Amino acid sequence: MSSQTLAGMPAAHARASTAAGAGSPAAREPRSGSRMLVSRLIGALFLLGFLSYGTGALLVASVIGDDGFLATLPAHQTALVLGAVLMLVNTAVDIGKAVLIFPVIDRWGRRTALTYLATMIFEVALMAVGALALLMLLPLARQAASGQLDTGVAQSLGSLAVDANELAYQIGQMSLGFGAMFLAYLLVRSGLIPRPLAILGLVGYATHMLGALLELFGIHLSMVLLIPGGIFEVSIAVWLLVKGFRPEAYSRQP
Repeated sequence: MSSQTLAGMPAAHARASTAAGAGSPAAREPRSGSRMLVSRLIGALFLLGFLSYGTGALLVASVIGDDGFLATLPAHQTALVLGAVLMLVNTAVDIGKAVLIFPVIDRWGRRTALTYLATMIFEVALMAVGALALLMLLPLARQAASGQLDTGVAQSLGSLAVDANELAYQIGQMSLGFGAMFLAYLLVRSGLIPRPLAILGLVGYATHMLGALLELFGIHLSMVLLIPGGIFEVSIAVWLLVKGFRPEAYSRQP
């Protein structure tokens, strides 16, 4: 055996070992730090979206709760603006959540991932339109106070803006529930989170979609029917922040 052959053996052996290692399952597994970073970001966005829109909706409701709310609006315009801004923050949060979770679920089901992303985009667009309709109350109140617009007409237009926000919200929540049911089913199938938690999400989003649909027909049960979905979103946020996506499912090839 020549000296050149002997000298080339270690390098060739190292290259073969490297190629074999790159193709092994262990080499394809994502690092734990990467898994936890993505999990915690998604969990934080679940929690932030739940809190931001909920707080914003409460602030807005405190301003527009009375029939003659337009006359008292100048004294409470800070609460209205802050509430509408928090509702708009939720649109960015939901898009961020859908974008971050897309590569996680994409390899388990491309159509499911695309469906969830598309429905979230449609939902946040409607929610943004609703929040902007609420901000239109401010110029209406100023024009009514200055006499540029008849008070009765201004109040009617203000009520129309409030109704537009409510309609946009309910249709948006129907879209959210529809797309998130596909997400929850994929989570049940993949094992990325505990199965009971994923099933709670499947049930919660189905009832949430039903509640939004009933609201469109004047049946006010959405506050009750959103409870399972609300519990799921808080629970999955805490789970992802503390535990993250299950490593055995996160690194497993579907």
